[in-house]
Amino acid sequence: MAEKLGIEQTKIPDLSNLLYKSYGTTMAGLLAIGYRFDYDDYHSFVHGRLPYENLKPDPVLRHLLQSLPIRKVIFTNGDKVHAAKVLERLGLEDCFQGIICFETLNPPSSSSEQESAADIFDIVDHFSHPRTGVELPETPILCKPSANAMERALRIAHIDPQRTIFFDDSVRNIQSGKRIGLHTVLVGTSQIIKGADHALESIHNIKEAFPELWEEGDKTEDVHHPGKIALETSVIA
Repeated sequence: MAEKLGIEQTKIPDLSNLLYKSYGTTMAGLLAIGYRFDYDDYHSFVHGRLPYENLKPDPVLRHLLQSLPIRKVIFTNGDKVHAAKVLERLGLEDCFQGIICFETLNPPSSSSEQESAADIFDIVDHFSHPRTGVELPETPILCKPSANAMERALRIAHIDPQRTIFFDDSVRNIQSGKRIGLHTVLVGTSQIIKGADHALESIHNIKEAFPELWEEGDKTEDVHHPGKIALETSVIA
């Protein structure tokens, strides 16, 4: 943000925090408040600095996913290059039947969009000194936790939310998923929150929590169990 957009270094922590909380990703927030840049350049710069070498193969998760006899689709806010690198490092590149990524939901940025200067909306001042009638500007891109983004992702992947279990480690994403009709599982905690049908401390516990997915996954009809969610035919991670 300092190097590419000229934002003062001292302002970046508060700005990044507000953008993420308000728009779901820093990128979405920067575009909303008026900054313009090439989407591919942004992803290349930001993700190019990530320590992918710290990711190690996960043979346990690979076995679980490969043995799960239902369709599995990834929905990520990241770009396709980032998603492919992460899956390859984890050894999971052939474990999913589809990937919904940034490029799936958002057309490439045009040169005219990049060149069109826009007044920068002061989001820090907006929250520090709220003014009646002044609303946050909308972002031009689609990403989680936007319900519109999630509904479009489901349409593109031909997924029925009523027949799908949605796993995510973000509370906001889980709550948005619940609002559009998905069965939801919050990953990373054992504490169930509003909007989550279930909670898993680790994704490695998926078979213990949902053995029905393996036992009944090859059936086409709905499977109902008293006190549990309906187990269906798709999983989104």
